[in-house]
Amino acid sequence: MNNWLGLIICFVYVFAIIGGAEGLRRWRGYDSSFTRKVIHIGVGMMSWALHFLFDTPWFFVVACAAFIVINLLDWRYGFFAAMASSDRSNLGTVYFPFAAAIVAILFWETPPLMVAALMPLTWGDGMAPVVGKAYGRRLYAVHTSTRSVEGSLGFFVGCFIFTWLALWMMGGSPDISPVAALLPALVITVATTLVEAISIWGLDNLTITAVAILILQIWPF
Repeated sequence: MNNWLGLIICFVYVFAIIGGAEGLRRWRGYDSSFTRKVIHIGVGMMSWALHFLFDTPWFFVVACAAFIVINLLDWRYGFFAAMASSDRSNLGTVYFPFAAAIVAILFWETPPLMVAALMPLTWGDGMAPVVGKAYGRRLYAVHTSTRSVEGSLGFFVGCFIFTWLALWMMGGSPDISPVAALLPALVITVATTLVEAISIWGLDNLTITAVAILILQIWPF
């Protein structure tokens, strides 16, 4: 029953985040490019609670599979205005739960690594477009995507802080001290910042997570 209750909480939490972002969009007039990232960060932070919600990754994987379908339908039919993207080729919302499911399967027995693997996606990729839109002056283009140095810096800062915190504060195995967490967090941050800068079509949700997974798998904790 604990896993079933966790599944219900998971769905309620995600739809509450979407509803809250939609409320912000209507109340404050925020653009969907902002509310989309509010959802992005809010949903990603659920990774910190997964071990309290489930005692196996498979119920979470089921939730991820459901949201892959829901997000694909939303991309096609536009159910949630707060999640809308101006780029119709961007399937980032579909890739997000897929990446989360893979991370949970690979790192379920090592909570610090599981959460750390999702922080570049959650905070790095969440902060980059918000900072870039607000402060971006030094622009660069990759294929059809335009980014900014300031946005990439926002990715770097958000990714580093929360990857470091995840490695240090999640507890469990491996038990990583705050000092020992600094170097792997920095390596992951540098690598994923560079990968995000050149990724297109929303594939950064997959590419930066894949890079974080690779580094965490080979790092000698």
